[in-house]
Amino acid sequence: MDNVSFGNTGVSVSAMCLGTMMFGDRCDEAESDRVLAQALDGGVNFIDTAAMYGNGKTETLLGRILKGRRDRLFIATKVNHHDPQVIRASLDESLARLQLDHVDLYLLHWPKPAMQPEPMMEALNDVVKAGKARFVGCCNFPAWLLAHFNAIAARHGWARLVCNQIPYNPIERGVEVEVLPQARAERLAITVYRPIVLGLLAGKYIPGQPLPADSRGTTDARITRWLDKYGEGITRFTAFARDRNLEPGQVAVAWLRHNPAITCPIVGVSSARQLAANLKTFDVTLSDADYAAITGMFDTAVKEEAAGSYPPLRRDMTPVAG
Repeated sequence: MDNVSFGNTGVSVSAMCLGTMMFGDRCDEAESDRVLAQALDGGVNFIDTAAMYGNGKTETLLGRILKGRRDRLFIATKVNHHDPQVIRASLDESLARLQLDHVDLYLLHWPKPAMQPEPMMEALNDVVKAGKARFVGCCNFPAWLLAHFNAIAARHGWARLVCNQIPYNPIERGVEVEVLPQARAERLAITVYRPIVLGLLAGKYIPGQPLPADSRGTTDARITRWLDKYGEGITRFTAFARDRNLEPGQVAVAWLRHNPAITCPIVGVSSARQLAANLKTFDVTLSDADYAAITGMFDTAVKEEAAGSYPPLRRDMTPVAG
């Protein structure tokens, strides 16, 4: 497993982040322990969790299985509330569940209406000053909002947001317009969830055929909707992978990693068997031509009426040096 720079922090992390949302749910404690051991053996040192996963159950489970492994890991957790006092208190609660004295990354989980950016950034700075988090970041922030929060931090000399965690894949591509160019220019870390689009790009679902009886598609309406809307592209994508003796999921992750603005995908698994398959994904690289071919299979680029070259400029990763 390669290591990659985590934005402008000076820290390196594994090119894969292990998502733990299924720990304590579809992945019991014994299997979660095996997954974590296998991830470490495979060179994965970055794990992602959140206070809201299982209403704290996931963090509690991790607290038991992290023992003896903490020093080998870069650990991220999240807060889903934006009251400054809750930001401080939620991290204390997470640390108690995780049985840690600090996390490496503390993230605001979602933007919400009527946030108070200055008190929020002060609260995040407080947890960094107190040594409870090394770095702070956000999830699902539009570019302007992240820039606004960091401008406040810069005025006060506070800790800045160093990471944005977002959904991104060949179907969900809205972040290409502003979020990814911002990250590239400002050296923000970008971690990506839904890299295989809820399994749609893993070869699990076949357009026009019944959903597997034990699949997430039977309960998640997004899967049926996207199968109907992007079935032709999914079929072409699956054939593209199989023609190259690759699994579709390998190609989906390779497509992400080809983008210079992406730090690492977050891969969630419910078994050690799934993890073993996912670790092989990181051996695959794409040519520029293959990347362009995959991108062209889905009519998902953000569309805008504009004369001349303005639309591609909004997606350009290169106008700022470095």
